[in-house]
Amino acid sequence: MKRFWLVVGCVGTFMAVTILTALAVPREIGIAIDKVVQLLFAVAALFAYARQRNAWMTAAMTSLTIGLSAWIWGQQILGVQLPSTTIAPLGFTMVPVLCLAALVVKAQQRRADDLLPNYRSRTVVVLDGLIVVLDGLIVIGSLFVLTWVSALESLTRAWATEGPGFATVVAHPAAYLVLLVAIVVMSWTHQSVRQWPMLFVALAGVAQSSSGWVFAFYISKGITAIPATADIGFMLCPAFFLLSALAPVRNLEPTSGRMRMADLLHLLVPYLPLAITGLFVLWNTATGGRLNPMEIYVGLAVVCFVIVRQLLTMMDNVRLMDQLRISREQLRHEATHDPLTSVANRSLFRERLDRALAVRDRSRPLILLFIDVDGFKAVNDNHGHAEGDYVLRNVAARLEHSVRPEDTVARLGGDEFGVLVDGGDADEIGARLLASLSHPHEVHGRIHRVHASIGVAQRFSYDPTVTADDVLGAADAAMYTAKRLGKGMVVVHGSPLPEMT
Repeated sequence: MKRFWLVVGCVGTFMAVTILTALAVPREIGIAIDKVVQLLFAVAALFAYARQRNAWMTAAMTSLTIGLSAWIWGQQILGVQLPSTTIAPLGFTMVPVLCLAALVVKAQQRRADDLLPNYRSRTVVVLDGLIVVLDGLIVIGSLFVLTWVSALESLTRAWATEGPGFATVVAHPAAYLVLLVAIVVMSWTHQSVRQWPMLFVALAGVAQSSSGWVFAFYISKGITAIPATADIGFMLCPAFFLLSALAPVRNLEPTSGRMRMADLLHLLVPYLPLAITGLFVLWNTATGGRLNPMEIYVGLAVVCFVIVRQLLTMMDNVRLMDQLRISREQLRHEATHDPLTSVANRSLFRERLDRALAVRDRSRPLILLFIDVDGFKAVNDNHGHAEGDYVLRNVAARLEHSVRPEDTVARLGGDEFGVLVDGGDADEIGARLLASLSHPHEVHGRIHRVHASIGVAQRFSYDPTVTADDVLGAADAAMYTAKRLGKGMVVVHGSPLPEMT
């Protein structure tokens, strides 16, 4: 960071000396110094952004370099009269457009701990970019109507006589105003935009737009010998772009206060100037003034921008609500399911068991199978937990495929599973699960054979004194009996076989 501020100091000193020199020497020499320095800084910024592989900013600096080269060739060498219809004004106008595209791409870069959710797709970021552009157009359009009577109307009469060349002169600083509004809005809502590089891009926009409007004013008055002081902003702009390419990226900690200000800014930025303009037009018409066609057309365009912005905002709100619903479903699934096997966890299993035991008019038996995987410890000890986890996932999948979709399979902990079945024959279900689990498991070319001991508890009727712990305890006791009798078998609680309690 210290090295960067040293560079800023050197660039600032150089620009101060250059500006003072350009103002002190004769006008022709000053303009030559002015344009050569601009071109050098533009080329330097082009190479700096190219090294960063920032495609949009590289394109913007390429457009600036082409515009400056064409301007120097047309004005200094060929002597083309102002306003120029050459490629130079088009190149200058494309710079803020390409910078705006770079801003939208920049907004996609997010910190891992950013307060904003990290699910925004490219489509969503483009939608945000469109909203920001519309905000800029609403602001510029509102200010246009607001200042029309006092200043712009008189200027436009002169502009209309200048042909298409002057249109590019006006479009150039206006495009920078839209870029500036977009940077301000996005800097509050996107962590990645709130960085030093975008600050210097904004300074470049302020400098270029300021001189651009002064330049347009002189041209509208028919003055082609533009004073050197009007070019100060043009001179500073490429230098600011170079500093934006060299500026380090800071890690700003997001705060809740900033986010509340972002919401307020989103609310006020497009509508506050619109409201002021509306009051101005209302006062003007109430005092006997009449709206001319330009005011009407621009006002209608601003209203259309507002309508389109509202539609895009509604689309964004619908997407946010859908994302909120999906997030809630994911959180609920994670809270009730085992993260390794994706089957139900103990909490969900007990919830469904309680619900099943509360059925009063039971016509089918409620069957709970408590399953312990025999031989799993050997897999873990001999081949590692990764292969053991693979075997557990296989066991869970085979249990799910061996029962109906409405039945519940859960991992109760470690290598213990539970299966809750409403209706059926306990012996048949147990035998089916045993057969499913007896098949070998192939993991990374190695064959693992595990079996299971299954304890079964059944309830045939409603009994308010029987709890979920009672049924789980009975199935657990039957499972230990199966292990004691030799493993790889099914024991039903209450059967004639002796049980360990």
